[in-house]
Amino acid sequence: MKGILGRKIGMTQVFTESGKLIPVTVVEVEPNIVTQIKTKENDGYEAIQLGFDTKREKLATKASAGHTAKANTTPKRFFREIKGVDISQYTVGQEVKADVFVPGEVVDVTGTSKGKGFQGVIKRHGQSRGPMGHGSHYHRRPGSMGTMRPMRVFKGKKLPGHMGSLTVTIQNLEVVAVDLENNVILIKGNVPGPKKGLVIIKSAVKNPDKVNETETLINYVENPVVAESEVVESEEKEETTVEETSTEEN
Repeated sequence: MKGILGRKIGMTQVFTESGKLIPVTVVEVEPNIVTQIKTKENDGYEAIQLGFDTKREKLATKASAGHTAKANTTPKRFFREIKGVDISQYTVGQEVKADVFVPGEVVDVTGTSKGKGFQGVIKRHGQSRGPMGHGSHYHRRPGSMGTMRPMRVFKGKKLPGHMGSLTVTIQNLEVVAVDLENNVILIKGNVPGPKKGLVIIKSAVKNPDKVNETETLINYVENPVVAESEVVESEEKEETTVEETSTEEN
């Protein structure tokens, strides 16, 4: 088991050499810092605690600042535990980077789903509405509250209420590409949460050692700045060629 914390950037698409289109979610994964190692002797279980997203010291509490100081790092915004890891391979203060995963590896991604506020039973639970015409006064209400006896609403009755903002895990997603230079991981499909939301990428529970065969991507550039300069140079060359051709014709 291994894992890393990241921030969801958004979705895009990439193409393989065979022309296959793959929708991917871009996750920014700055180097995580191991801020604590938990052992069975001290804590009753084994796990590592990762710190992610540096914040100003002014915004950190004394307890949080003292905790990160033991790892010789700056205050962090998020702290999460990864259980089931081999703690002998980690040390306090160690960096965990994007290359902890490889393309084709199967992972589970956990995030907080988008909040949708207070919603009715039709949107929240998918119930059907009543007739909209012929004098009907029943349209989008919850429906029957229960039986005549015992004259009460049973536990678990699906009613209007707060929707979203839940911890959601999507299993068996595939890592399409790992960009260590830009601290980015591309994951096939969608992951829970809004843009800029915190996500946790961990080894798949059901397929911990599975690595799928991957194809080379043709439109994913790891260094966009270099790519833009190459495009500008190629355009200048084309303009020069066109001018020379027009001069020869005259």
